[in-house]
Amino acid sequence: MSSPKPAPSLEKAPTSPPSDSDDDQETFHDAATHFSPEDEATLLAESNATKAEANTLFAQRDYAQAISTYDRALSSCPNYLDYELAVLKCNIAACHLYLEHWKNTIDSATEALENLERLDPLPEQSRGDKQQQQQQEEKQNGTAKPTRSLGKETSSSDDTVVEIPPDEDEAAALHRLTNSDARLADIRRIRIKSLLRRARARHRLATWSSLTGAQEDYTLLQSLHTAATTTTKSSLHTQNIASQDLRTVRDALARLPAEIDKAKDKEMGEMLGNLKDLGNKILSPFGLSTDNFKMVKDEKTGGYSMNFEQGAK
Repeated sequence: MSSPKPAPSLEKAPTSPPSDSDDDQETFHDAATHFSPEDEATLLAESNATKAEANTLFAQRDYAQAISTYDRALSSCPNYLDYELAVLKCNIAACHLYLEHWKNTIDSATEALENLERLDPLPEQSRGDKQQQQQQEEKQNGTAKPTRSLGKETSSSDDTVVEIPPDEDEAAALHRLTNSDARLADIRRIRIKSLLRRARARHRLATWSSLTGAQEDYTLLQSLHTAATTTTKSSLHTQNIASQDLRTVRDALARLPAEIDKAKDKEMGEMLGNLKDLGNKILSPFGLSTDNFKMVKDEKTGGYSMNFEQGAK
């Protein structure tokens, strides 16, 4: 089988401030425990060094060994550093995708997304739409409430007013906000990568449930891209999808409904075949068979009804 395209690329965590992490079977770090800055830096340096080895193996297309090495990087990294965990797991998903290990790709990408969700939860769509509608109505009616501030103000990259404590230096605060926005951009970039990899694996797995999951992932990717390209809030532009990936998303969404229906009919047919075999074993002592029972599909609902025919053979 050919490798899925476009080829996945590795993700790298920023080197300053350092942060790459995950827990593993070899070394367990209690989730409630935070290491001292010195110990954390030591563990992180070890993890980063191991990750660099894995990156080299990936570049050499030794994906199986790269996975093992990424796992070692995870084991030496504190398990409360969710972003760094997500980077490593996203890279592991890329390796599995190349190896066509669809289920492992799905698992690794899902774990990466769970780590990212703790850092930057996706908003509830209905809630976001309701708030946006309410704000628009307030602007039209002239009833929008002014923003209140208790201290000096500056604007972050998402155009919302951020309050700076009166005792904090403004230059230091701006530096902190810039770093925060940069990390948010990285988080959302890795989210896009993880969603793409999981969606591709689900699509290639090609079961009824996996195709439905792929459709959900591709729909989310499209909505994130749409939000990024239709809003003036610059922080959301970090969710833009590359043109080649966007074509993949749109093509998949166009093809998936028919593929889902086909997979559903196939799996339902296999399930009914298995039930028929089981039924024949049960009914044969009574001189009956499943041929005495006629399954009729309701084309409107997709459900089935059963009719009994006494003389059927």
